[in-house]
Amino acid sequence: MSGNSRRGVKGPLLGVLGGLALSCSAVAQTTPAVEAKLAALDAAAKSAQSAGDNAWMLTSAALVLMMTGPGLALFYGGLVRRKNVLSTMMHSFIMMALITVIWATYGYSLAFGEGTPFLGGLQYLFLNGVGSAPNPDYGATVPHQTYMIYQLMFAVITPALISGAYAERIKFSAMALFTILWATLVYFPMAHMVWGKGGLLNSSLGGKIPTFDFAGGTVVHITSGVSALVCALYLGKRIGYPREPMKPHSLVLSVVGACLLWVGWFGFNAGSAVAASGLATSAFVATHFGAAAATLGWMLAEWCKHGRPSMLGAISGAVAGLVAITPASGFVKPFPALLIGFAAGVVCFLMVTVVKSRFGYDDTLDAFGVHGAGGTLGALLTGVFATNAVNDSFKDSAGKLLPLGLVDGNPGQIINQGAGVAIAWVLAIVGTLIILKVVDLAIGLRASESGEREGLDLSMHGEEGYSLES
Repeated sequence: MSGNSRRGVKGPLLGVLGGLALSCSAVAQTTPAVEAKLAALDAAAKSAQSAGDNAWMLTSAALVLMMTGPGLALFYGGLVRRKNVLSTMMHSFIMMALITVIWATYGYSLAFGEGTPFLGGLQYLFLNGVGSAPNPDYGATVPHQTYMIYQLMFAVITPALISGAYAERIKFSAMALFTILWATLVYFPMAHMVWGKGGLLNSSLGGKIPTFDFAGGTVVHITSGVSALVCALYLGKRIGYPREPMKPHSLVLSVVGACLLWVGWFGFNAGSAVAASGLATSAFVATHFGAAAATLGWMLAEWCKHGRPSMLGAISGAVAGLVAITPASGFVKPFPALLIGFAAGVVCFLMVTVVKSRFGYDDTLDAFGVHGAGGTLGALLTGVFATNAVNDSFKDSAGKLLPLGLVDGNPGQIINQGAGVAIAWVLAIVGTLIILKVVDLAIGLRASESGEREGLDLSMHGEEGYSLES
């Protein structure tokens, strides 16, 4: 190749190389700007997710509080006799104040602080360190304080459920002292074991017996329901039970209360996803389907046994379904949710009508028949129907999805569920018996005979739910 040819090629090459150099220089100069924009976009996306999750969790907290007042207060209040309506509603209302103070002082720390497998530590005493920064163990996209206030609403309603067993015959002072001791010795340890970091039964944060309880089948319903049975047996029957008629004084109030419970339960279950996510949607759907199927299950069982359905039966069935689907709501598909609900409707109907009559205990508002039995059934069936097609949070070290329940090929989970149920039963029975004995010795449990006959509204509080004066 001649020298002129080489010079002819060299010129264009130098031009191309020069252009590339200028382009690289321009890219180098703009890279920091691009990175800054990408970082800002990522921060904005995370902020939007955090805002959405926080809004859902605060809404869910309000929905769960609504379950206690007015939901449970109306539901229970309508089911008692007229002379006890205010005292019964007051049980639920006072829980909203009493448990809140305990929770803020030491309850949250005992339930969700890091401690032993059975009880949390004291690092969150007086809510120290519980602020606007997220706690990644419990909710990576919401303030720690949001998670705390959400869990408070569970702590509020759980002892309120027990009040259905001792309604119409317990002293108000005894109820208050019992509630403080029961929350401390039964609820806080059980909540830590199932949901607290390092808890014995915690399936995602280091538990030795991984028990699936998405929203409180063991923590809320088994502990309250079994404790309710212990209370009913310890206090004995109401004066005149079962000889005298003790019909609900206002089913209208109870229907309104049941409807509020149904709506509030979406915060109870779907809120337990701790995010405005697809899992929350799945839990929402499962909750609704479970309640609907249980309503029909109870109604059909009652129709077959008594020849006609009742409004009381329908609302009782709905609550039974909501109870049973609670532990499974974040783990099961819609059709298994229908099966769990329908089974709960039938089983809880039999517990309330057949088992209760056979053994003769006076569980005033059937807290055990609905919450104890329904919670136990739901917790066990969670081990059958839990699937990673719904909840993909559980993976091995290689990132592969783990089988959850029997339908996924993990029959051993039924054993884990049984262990969780057994621990909840034992803790509730032993703890409640000790507490009742202590309260009885200290201040006495039952209202006086004359006060019970007059009604607790007047004898305990000096007021009446309805004024019949013109």
